Amino acid sequence: MALKTDVLSESEFDLKQYVHTLRKEVDKALDRHLPRANTKPVTLHKAMRYSVFAGGKRLRPILCLAAAEACGGNRAQAMPLACALECIHTYSLIHDDLPAMDNDDFRRGRPTCHKVFGEAVAILAGDALLTLAFEIAAQCRGWRRYNHKDIILELAEAAGSRQLVGGQVADLEAEGRTIKESELRFIHERKTAALLTTSLRLGGMAANCNRSQLKALTDFGFNVGLAFQVIDDILDVTQSSEQLGKTAGKDQAVGKATYPAIVGLERSREIAAALTKKAFRALKDFHGRPQALLALGKYLLERDH
Repeated sequence: MALKTDVLSESEFDLKQYVHTLRKEVDKALDRHLPRANTKPVTLHKAMRYSVFAGGKRLRPILCLAAAEACGGNRAQAMPLACALECIHTYSLIHDDLPAMDNDDFRRGRPTCHKVFGEAVAILAGDALLTLAFEIAAQCRGWRRYNHKDIILELAEAAGSRQLVGGQVADLEAEGRTIKESELRFIHERKTAALLTTSLRLGGMAANCNRSQLKALTDFGFNVGLAFQVIDDILDVTQSSEQLGKTAGKDQAVGKATYPAIVGLERSREIAAALTKKAFRALKDFHGRPQALLALGKYLLERDH
């Protein structure tokens, strides 16, 4: 990616160390929440852990934790919600990779869940992770402004038929067709931006954020989420399979609707940069400590995998 921003310099915030620390904390928490690999039925729990601990970026939980800190909360309060988000994300990847969906052989640099455990177990592992997400989220204590109902509803709406699942269906129906940019945006808003936005919102809720902070986090998450998917589309046609950890050029090969396919590569880069600027503007007057969020937004724009 050739896109650059001038929002933060490396010396102002050590993003690499921050992400490293949070990933380790999230992995430890996920290890506690997931059933052990030797829990019966063993195949199912091995498949769940195989996919969860396949080396993902942990972007959604990290955004959740960073949002909590930005609003004056602490990571421990937000951690159950961060883990719930990662379970939902991993479930969606397992199902997306299935032969009936995107039919991918590799994810995060190694064989996909159904390639190792078979389609039936992969489907059930995804189902179990989705269910586990709500089990984990139900264990949070709730906050003065946001009770258990608010938290569960937030997760359910983001993962449901009008958002994450609906975006996947629209994506499948668009394959092999020429669609408008507005239709592609509809897909990306739901398939990617919805869960990223919810990650920011839940982090803020875990810190008992005020309504102004919640709106800023929502706007930031929505625009970062869209930019993230546009950049994913760009990377699919500009990077190798080794760099991506999954099959490069797959979207183009199966006729999947992407920004480069519809508006071209340079225009796609312009759209990603514009969305990221909107995200930064959302935090311009944020009352709190948004440095980590700004650094994460900068990283997402400039990443190469």
